[in-house]
Amino acid sequence: MASAKRPAVNRAGPARRPAPRRAAPAPALVILSRNAKLYSTRRLVAAARVLGLHPRVLDTLRCDLLLERDRPRLFHRGVEIVPASVRVVIPRIGASITGYGLSVVNQFDLMGVPVLNGAAGIGRSRDKLRALQLLALAGLAIPRTALCRYRDDVPAAVELVGGLPCIIKLVRGAQGVGVMIASTMAEVTGLLDTLWTLGQEILLQELVKESRGRDVRALVIGDEVVAAMRRTARAGEFRSNIHRGAAATRLELPGDYARAAIRAARVVGLEVAGVDLLEAHEGPMIMEVNSSPGFEALERATGYDIATRYVEHAAAFAARTHKAPPGPR
Repeated sequence: MASAKRPAVNRAGPARRPAPRRAAPAPALVILSRNAKLYSTRRLVAAARVLGLHPRVLDTLRCDLLLERDRPRLFHRGVEIVPASVRVVIPRIGASITGYGLSVVNQFDLMGVPVLNGAAGIGRSRDKLRALQLLALAGLAIPRTALCRYRDDVPAAVELVGGLPCIIKLVRGAQGVGVMIASTMAEVTGLLDTLWTLGQEILLQELVKESRGRDVRALVIGDEVVAAMRRTARAGEFRSNIHRGAAATRLELPGDYARAAIRAARVVGLEVAGVDLLEAHEGPMIMEVNSSPGFEALERATGYDIATRYVEHAAAFAARTHKAPPGPR
């Protein structure tokens, strides 16, 4: 009797189902910062997490740039950052690394990534003379300011800014560094001689006497002043920077001051700016526009959640300005 035919055995085992594809990670909100532990950086990270925006801090100086035909590329600690992995970049560029920081910001822009505060605006804000030139041209009030390079021209320049005492400033400086007051012509010429010998460019500026030892910081985000404070210098100090020990108090900014601050940010070309104003007899006077404003003192003085407003605006800015990354031709 013929034996029954055995069914064929599939020795390869049951057919394997293809592994499900992993979803691509959500684009990150990138914060360029040298130190992830700084107050403002930590607050931005925390706010972005609450909003589900996947924050990532990149050390600006650990970003390496590669340029080749039609393909700008950027690497962080050796790992390539592809444009599709970034929703928006928030630059927090310290004054000491402005040159390299601007190169990194420009590279992200070339890659088609939205950058909140572009390189042009940051660069203008870091050059005090250029910023003041633009503000004055736009019709905004500023302290009278002079630039000269010869010792013989100094007395006339001092008179042009209103006489003594006057303020002496480095063209590039931050947090009150490089800001001095001179009460005699000997002090002026001595300071200028020393600073010129060190290769520094110097501004002579009017001392607005009614605002001596105090100023106003207004934080502009988009088309709005979201918070403001008055800063008052400690005893014996004329500079009202928080880093110099000044006290901060919440301020409800009058309309003309708010309008001046918003316009100043726009003139310099910034989406987010810390605008410093003097309270002069004739009204608000723009002293400086900062492109990477810290907001620790402002949050503490006002109680406002500035970090969330900052991050929300970054996300809205990205949605409004998203650009397609460049591709090969």
